[in-house]
Amino acid sequence: MTGASGFIGSHLVELCLSREYEVVAFVRYDSRGIYPWLDNARRNKQFNLVRGDIRDFDSVKAAIGNCDSILHLAALVGIPYSYESPLAYIRTNIEGTYNILQLALERSIANILVTSTSETYGTAQYVPIDENHPAVGQSPYAASKVAADQISLSFHRSFGTPVKVIRPFNTYGPRQSARAIIPTVISQILTGNTEIRLGNTTPTRDLTFVADTAEGFLSVAESRACIGQSVNLGTGTEISIGALVAKIAKIMAVQVDIVIDEERLRPETSEVQRLLSDNSKVRRLTGWAPKFDLDQGLKVTIDWLKKHQGYYKADKYEK
Repeated sequence: MTGASGFIGSHLVELCLSREYEVVAFVRYDSRGIYPWLDNARRNKQFNLVRGDIRDFDSVKAAIGNCDSILHLAALVGIPYSYESPLAYIRTNIEGTYNILQLALERSIANILVTSTSETYGTAQYVPIDENHPAVGQSPYAASKVAADQISLSFHRSFGTPVKVIRPFNTYGPRQSARAIIPTVISQILTGNTEIRLGNTTPTRDLTFVADTAEGFLSVAESRACIGQSVNLGTGTEISIGALVAKIAKIMAVQVDIVIDEERLRPETSEVQRLLSDNSKVRRLTGWAPKFDLDQGLKVTIDWLKKHQGYYKADKYEK
């Protein structure tokens, strides 16, 4: 599994181990060896940590070893930074995916799951968004993921590589980066702020709790019916950023005001205004369905952030 030390990846590692899979976790090299979200997994004898760089063909090759499946989650995902360094996203998200695909082809890997994103759709041209919706790269990040999707599916069409593309809509929950909207809002409230600094509050998002997302990933990975397919992973419900802030404040029993922070605004034509998934395909192919509603997931997330405030700097915006 690439990207195993990240937000979704670390939850997926734990889920795979709980189902008694052997997991090789490929993580970006760090001389300190600090991967806090994998601390629990490291106690499991079925778990093996391998450090390298998804951009480096040789280190990816060494990590694959005798694996029979690859769950590819490694990516640069911060949209704001993609405006500053598009090339970094090309190298990581496109070339990194190519490395996985080429090695999977050479090794005759039986199962390859490639992680996409709902950002590849851009602002909804119709709702709910199904897998036939046009791809629109409204940011360099989104464009890099569109390219990675197409290269992945081209390997299936050209070489019969058993590729599956999973397209999660916005996932939230414990361990999520402070860049994301939900930990941004909660962490600011937890420090006593009543003025919440945000970007645009009008866009709508389809929010899936991370435990449901991890279950969805594994359901797709285990499904032969998904080979050669792109599948959405979302709840089929939407909420605006402004309404989301109000909901979080209500759960936390506080009153807040939103202050628009210019630094957090996307360029106008790059902002994805509406995302609402059609998840009927993944339900039909795998039987997956979300178990957590938004209120349940937010309460779990708030409780976790209360216990881990030291990981987040609410007074600083990180791109």
